[in-house]
Amino acid sequence: MTTTTKKSGLTPLAKGLLGATLFAAAIGATRHFAPGLFGGSGSKAATPSVPPKAPLRAAEAPAPVTPVPTIAPPTSTKAGCTDRAETRMLIWAWNAQQGLLFANGGAQSVEGSLMCQHGVNLKLTRQDMVDQMQAELIKCASELGAGHADCTGGAHYVAIMGDGAAAFLAALEPELAKVCSDCRAEIIGSAGYSRGEDKFMGPATWRDTPASAAGGVIAGYLRDGDWNIAMKWTGDNGICNNPDETTYDKRCLNWVAASDYIDAGQKYIAGYCEERPVVDGGKRTGEKARVCVNGVVTWTPGDVNVAQGRGGLVSIASTREYHYQMPNVIIGLHRYNQSHRDNVIGFLAAMTDGGQQVKQNPAARKRAAEISAIVYGEKDAAYWAKYFDVVSERDKQGLPVELGGSAVNNLADNLHLFGVADGSGVAKSIFAATYNVFGNIVVHYYPKLVPSFPRVDSIVDTSYLEQLAAQQPRDVASAPADIPTYSAADAEDTHVLARKSWRINFRTGSDQFTPDALKTLDELYAQTVVTHTIVEIEGHTDADGEAEANRELSRRRALAVRDFMVKRSAVSFPEARFRVTGFGEDQPVAPNDSPANKAKNRRVEIVMRSR
Repeated sequence: MTTTTKKSGLTPLAKGLLGATLFAAAIGATRHFAPGLFGGSGSKAATPSVPPKAPLRAAEAPAPVTPVPTIAPPTSTKAGCTDRAETRMLIWAWNAQQGLLFANGGAQSVEGSLMCQHGVNLKLTRQDMVDQMQAELIKCASELGAGHADCTGGAHYVAIMGDGAAAFLAALEPELAKVCSDCRAEIIGSAGYSRGEDKFMGPATWRDTPASAAGGVIAGYLRDGDWNIAMKWTGDNGICNNPDETTYDKRCLNWVAASDYIDAGQKYIAGYCEERPVVDGGKRTGEKARVCVNGVVTWTPGDVNVAQGRGGLVSIASTREYHYQMPNVIIGLHRYNQSHRDNVIGFLAAMTDGGQQVKQNPAARKRAAEISAIVYGEKDAAYWAKYFDVVSERDKQGLPVELGGSAVNNLADNLHLFGVADGSGVAKSIFAATYNVFGNIVVHYYPKLVPSFPRVDSIVDTSYLEQLAAQQPRDVASAPADIPTYSAADAEDTHVLARKSWRINFRTGSDQFTPDALKTLDELYAQTVVTHTIVEIEGHTDADGEAEANRELSRRRALAVRDFMVKRSAVSFPEARFRVTGFGEDQPVAPNDSPANKAKNRRVEIVMRSR
């Protein structure tokens, strides 16, 4: 058994695309563009450290709207609109795509489907391997670069996790440039979100006492979306991460590279162990340690496999709490999109209409689950329907564990995600925050593998969504986006997802911020909007002055931080989301015996709680 070559037990349907018509040069370039970028060797990793903070931005809520008319799911299984040129798309097995699958009616667009109604003949193929997705895009680009109006091989589109897009595109873009001058990759839309199914799983002690995760060994597909969840959690809790998956550091989280998200779970189920050199802060001690996988980053059905195959792990953090971390994003080629603009608009119209139908119509959701089983070639319709929502059940050891959880996107969700709805533009959008912060984490840990990544405004084209929005009937165009809500009942949340101290400077004896505090406050705001959690703000002082006066001052300072957040976005931060406490000098983290220690005690602690 190895850490990098073991395949899952699944047989992706996309294997059928690999035939005699492959562009050998393009494939060769892709396989060597960045060896080890996803799930590979850590020989080019940085030294162990706490991950950089991962701030994400929220947007404003849309106005109330009327429902969209419900349509009956197509019943035909016969291929439709075959007079149209075929559009080929590679996708993972992911419930966030149920709206897309419903719109297509099957693996190929069927008679009466939304895709055919919008003039699109779409072929969907499951492909779990990132390098093959990149290879298929390059094959298509190679034909376009040779002067063809369309490509007969390769893929026009792929769909991946948005928080992994920076690393994906950093590797892909140089190879596309070699075969086609204006075939740069561009994101055109989003089919949905992970809202729980992507997760970091570990022993319950890690969830309850995050510091106890130090020395843990996690199996995962590295430098991708699920890995990002663990990176955010470790950063939020001040835990060290060892990015070198060939060594072991007892102070940090450590990694075992999996070939895909299914393999990650299988390594835990099989009790995978190996011997490694021991390091301390990146330096080898001369010792060796036998380490065994005791945590996993994965998504459904990987999490279900873990629970049913061995059990013993709970959800430490997931996209249920990290609400905006993981949009599904659809990537195509600029030259093709520009020359086939009507096809792109039709594709987005059908997909977003399908998303709205799955949101509101049980029959559409049922049919989407049936199509999922067909396209993914795994499980049955009942399985995909069950794990579309977050489900709590008992694992093989009798422990309660949360599994599954996704959401589909309509047009409003897309406009919200890419900064069109509020006019902020893509560079300041929710997606930009996701793309940049998780891209920066990869650059931080693997600067030789990923020294940089493309600017977000160079890889997202919102003109297709904008054109679609202008063309849509009022009821479709105004269907609402999903925005998190909070109520007083949420104050009963008890699970601490993260606890972190922030150095926010105030004027002496006052609850007024100093000018230099604003940068920290902006970072704090961005850090918390990704989560769907209760936010506790705890104010602390040193021991100078009267104890009661210090408690009151710390409370007012904590309230000032809350008020900053509410003023910045009352939608993302309603008052019901907060608990505010002033502890004064009662909970020091250091003796009040020197200026340096007193400075440590003058702090604001942010605690994020979830159910």
